[in-house]
Amino acid sequence: MTRIAINEADSSRFAHIREGELDLQVHYNDLGEGAETVVMLHGSGPGASGWANFNRNIEPLLAAGYRVVLLDCPGWSKSDPIVCRGSRSDLNATALKGLLDVLGLDRVHILGNSMGGHSAVAFALSYPQRVGKLVLMGGGTGGASPFVPMPTEGIKLINALYREPTIDNLKKMMNVFVYDPSDLTEALFQTRLDNMLSRRDHLDNFVASLAANPKQFPDFGPRLGEIKARTLVVWGRNDRFVPMDVGLRLIAGIADAELHVFNNCGHWAQWEHADTFNRLVLDFLQH
Repeated sequence: MTRIAINEADSSRFAHIREGELDLQVHYNDLGEGAETVVMLHGSGPGASGWANFNRNIEPLLAAGYRVVLLDCPGWSKSDPIVCRGSRSDLNATALKGLLDVLGLDRVHILGNSMGGHSAVAFALSYPQRVGKLVLMGGGTGGASPFVPMPTEGIKLINALYREPTIDNLKKMMNVFVYDPSDLTEALFQTRLDNMLSRRDHLDNFVASLAANPKQFPDFGPRLGEIKARTLVVWGRNDRFVPMDVGLRLIAGIADAELHVFNNCGHWAQWEHADTFNRLVLDFLQH
């Protein structure tokens, strides 16, 4: 199969969003020209971006004929800073709606990891007619786990990293983030640290947001039955950030949902098991 060249810089775009109370600039990557579009929403880790979260998953979708849009949520990467005093899930959903309007996209498939899963669910609840299929990994609704002490080990480490963005704290967090940290290179650590430190305003604003509202991601459990979109829920059996029982709650609440669990996998299923994950998602989107 001919490989498709993908490049972050060449696909980098900006859009000004005026939607609801939002009036800001967001960064996104736009690749391919397919009739159907897959939007990817990243997680909430410091230094995260659409490209950093999903660079192992873009090429197979392009090869299959999809357009791929990676949104950097407000408060991350090259998008404008913001302090969120309410629901971060709904804020990101509003930003996505604004971006789709700018791009003239009426209906898209959404793939969300962690915070991106929460945001995808919020979008599906607010704008159901604009959702094709959903893929949710390691997130989708808030609320306490009855089996794992809250906040989880991973969430404690991510919050500590926001407050003290050092290489040591980054390594502590990333070593829990994945099941097998042997694939985490010094170059990956340094790139992530550089991304974090280049936007200290984002770090400070996230801490300020938690102070203003500790529950950034609401529990959508009572409303999951409203989601009619076909949904694929993907989880890591060894996720130390968001317990697997959250995935069970999602398939219990969303009528047309199915669950795939990766063993020997942490919070980053699309990165840790990229080849299998990509085949799984393509099959789900195409059938």
